[in-house]
Amino acid sequence: MTARQSELIELIKKEVKPALGCTEPIAVALAVAKAIETLEENGFIQNRIKDDFVINIEVSSNILKNAMGVGIPGTGMVGLHIAAALGAVCGKSCYGLEVLRELNDASISRAKEIVKQKTIEVGLAQTEKLLFIKASVSTFNSEKHQATVIIENDHDKISQISIDGRSLYTADNSTEVKESKCALDYKLTVEEIYNFITEIPFEDIAFILESRTLNLALAEEGLSGKYGLKVGWAIQKEANKEVFGSDFMSHAMCITAAASDARMAGCTLPAMSNSGSGNQGITVTMPIIAYSQRYAISEEQLARALTLGHLIAIHIKGYLGKLSALCGCVIASTGASCGLVYLRGGSYPQICYSIKNMIGNITGMVCDGAKEGCAMKVASGVASAIQSAVLAREGICISADDGIIEEDIEKTIRNLGSIGSKGMKDTDSMILEIMVCK
Repeated sequence: MTARQSELIELIKKEVKPALGCTEPIAVALAVAKAIETLEENGFIQNRIKDDFVINIEVSSNILKNAMGVGIPGTGMVGLHIAAALGAVCGKSCYGLEVLRELNDASISRAKEIVKQKTIEVGLAQTEKLLFIKASVSTFNSEKHQATVIIENDHDKISQISIDGRSLYTADNSTEVKESKCALDYKLTVEEIYNFITEIPFEDIAFILESRTLNLALAEEGLSGKYGLKVGWAIQKEANKEVFGSDFMSHAMCITAAASDARMAGCTLPAMSNSGSGNQGITVTMPIIAYSQRYAISEEQLARALTLGHLIAIHIKGYLGKLSALCGCVIASTGASCGLVYLRGGSYPQICYSIKNMIGNITGMVCDGAKEGCAMKVASGVASAIQSAVLAREGICISADDGIIEEDIEKTIRNLGSIGSKGMKDTDSMILEIMVCK
């Protein structure tokens, strides 16, 4: 493996990881868990299940937007209050975005009691950062002690830890330089990604097949019809076959939406996320996995297609930032479209065609928070991904004379990034205003 290939593997492992629950409230649970652990390590909390404490949460507007309406695993509840309470009661920061891995009935019951006690406050932070969480946990006894943890820029990147105003850790003083690199720092191009996935030895990317294991398990759970809007379940229902049929597109839409149904409604199974988003990880992978279920695809072909999809999504997301007013489904389904082109024997130019077709088609789909309705957007993204891939394999591509499409694929991607990160800022603010005033 070359040095550059090792660097790209590093990027994949940094951005593609298991996550239990929607990553915005889970990141809050992670911050609270670390604050509780800090108090425990200093002897200020003896039993987190029994002890009382006060929790104050400050988050950026995008975190608030994406956490208001999404199900929290195992609770039947939504929002940051229950997520913070669970982080305090059973969260373990060593699990990262699976911080609630040891969730059980006792911890859920205690967390609900804490929410009822109204000792958790949630507010907007005064920050320009899109991804920012500050969690302060104070003991609730005669000796007042407070631990504060800040997460910023990445959902699992703790940047500051302090206790009673004394700094214990700051990321600026950390030697872990690699962790501070963002996707744009890797200076990817679509051409390099294509060359990488065709040249890298299979054994070096075989780990990506865990995406199939985790996300397919979520899809199967969602198909039970117990979760959310039941989008996936409804698509595969026999009575609806006259509408959806039983072809590959319907199958891909069905299992992708089903995985999102389960995740957004609080299923306790983890997803393989992409760029800090479980739904993005689901949408990148499930159409590709669906293709492998219907057609004769080797494990190696599947791994290369999944790696391609993940890296394309990471590359495009780099220009948008972790959170934006543009729905992540647009980016994730673009990655899926590229993977489908590859599995159908497509070339590098045809992969570029599929990206342009996607950007020319569903750019503008807004993110109005994580919620059960995301499964419908996911299904729409999958349909567009397949349509774009089919046209690309036929040599059909939206013209550079159209809209934001350019001849150069990297310029086209940057145009999308500019719209999502800059052009839709006012849209983002308006969406949040509407949501909090309902």
